[in-house]
Amino acid sequence: MTETAMEAAALGKTFGRRRRKDALDGCAFRLPAGSVCALVGPNGAGKSTLLSLAAGLQKPTDGTLTVLGHAPAAVRERLAYVAQDKPLHPQLTVDDTLRYGRELNPGRWDDRVAERIVDEGDLDRDARVRTLSGGQRTRVALALALGKRPELLLLDEPMADLDPLARHQLMATLMADAAEHGTTVVMSSHVVAELDGACDHLLLLGAGRVRLAGPLDDLLAAHRLVTGRADTSLDPHTVIESRTTGRQLTALVRPEGPLGDGWQSTAPTLEELVLAHLRAPQAPALSLDDRREAAV
Repeated sequence: MTETAMEAAALGKTFGRRRRKDALDGCAFRLPAGSVCALVGPNGAGKSTLLSLAAGLQKPTDGTLTVLGHAPAAVRERLAYVAQDKPLHPQLTVDDTLRYGRELNPGRWDDRVAERIVDEGDLDRDARVRTLSGGQRTRVALALALGKRPELLLLDEPMADLDPLARHQLMATLMADAAEHGTTVVMSSHVVAELDGACDHLLLLGAGRVRLAGPLDDLLAAHRLVTGRADTSLDPHTVIESRTTGRQLTALVRPEGPLGDGWQSTAPTLEELVLAHLRAPQAPALSLDDRREAAV
């Protein structure tokens, strides 16, 4: 297993002459093997495009993207990808689908984990996929992905069809399995709160560019949530977002040295960090990959 699960350099993807919202432009990041990465950003930021490139289903227009040290198409047997639409064969039964996964992945297939994910959802093994609900199809798709025993697991909004309890249970199963086997996970989600506590790496995209990248603890430590009088200066610190209520100002800042007197400071949560950067697309990007700070 390589030390780097994914690495992008000047990565770009365009679609014809017109720039689509989900295009990528000059993306650079490095994801260490064994990480659990939250891939976040608004609709059209390029999250699904990036995952499709990593799965080898599309090719970059510019730059490079390596997966497990190789071009994605060369290591497809070592990765698993669950797309938003979770494509499955509708005429197959649940049991037939698992058997299909076993036959396509000889020597790698893990019956135990695949069957556990299906059985925890109380699925009828003889039911045809076309008769399953969206949440049940999600379970089958995740069972196929984890049963493959991948080194890299790519998940595009995997929990969107699940109720809150099932989402919590499947997230716990995913994280426990990843920790046990050292699987690298890249998971996109619009529900930032469900990623908090599960992920140790963050990749935030906006308008096709990398806005934040690096170990989550380091990115959180690089920011502070401060409150103080509205007439108190925040120079020379980088202000990501600020709002004023009466005489009080609240801001997310990237400190450039000690904060001055008059400011109360707390560490931001993942949700506060992400939402502030999404609301402030003009804020300077930041990459802390390899724990070295540098502007993207």
